[in-house]
Amino acid sequence: MQTFKDYMEFAEGVNDPAIFKAVFLAGGPGSGKSFIVGKTGLTSMGFKVVNSDDAFEAAMKKAGMEMSPDNIFSIQGQEIRGKAKDLTAAKQALYVKGRLGLVIDGTGKDIDRLKKQANLLKNIGYDVAMIFVNTDLDTALERNRQRERTLPDEEVEKYWKTIQNNIGAFQTIFGKKNFLVVDNSTGKDYEKETLRTYRDVRKFAEREPENRYAKQWIDFQKAKK
Repeated sequence: MQTFKDYMEFAEGVNDPAIFKAVFLAGGPGSGKSFIVGKTGLTSMGFKVVNSDDAFEAAMKKAGMEMSPDNIFSIQGQEIRGKAKDLTAAKQALYVKGRLGLVIDGTGKDIDRLKKQANLLKNIGYDVAMIFVNTDLDTALERNRQRERTLPDEEVEKYWKTIQNNIGAFQTIFGKKNFLVVDNSTGKDYEKETLRTYRDVRKFAEREPENRYAKQWIDFQKAKK
């Protein structure tokens, strides 16, 4: 059942500042995607962040379970993860119903799944872009070791290489103009990197929707008023 609060989430519709815009995030373990989202001010531009990990961690904490590998991969942990994914999917569907701006937080590891998601949004009128938060391998390994939820070094390296190999596919899906790279390796000037990306994303968010389906939807919504 839709509540008044739910309604208000997508009530802006035509007047939303990031209407019909979706930004995908990609990056390996330790890349700092969440940090970069904060630095680029995406939520202040009207984007809604879609990230099942946040819901999962909150639910695990509520259940009194630490984010350890044993707990995460336990039967209860996986049940909680499933519920978190269902909750996140429901929130995303609500945002899409209002054509609100989306930030879809992922890794970019599964290129087929990412392409399918991007195409589904394009088919209802969204313009799509990607922020790829990149690091060198040494940075990825070191940051992973410092995280609460660590992976074995060999898994991190495998993960990192897979995502690096997907860069060409990212550029094909999103196009040169809408594929934004932030180098968040240790020693890089992340302030400079994020400022440049902030400016590029703001231009993307403020650009009039280019998709003809978006224009039709906007005209229809305006005609109802």
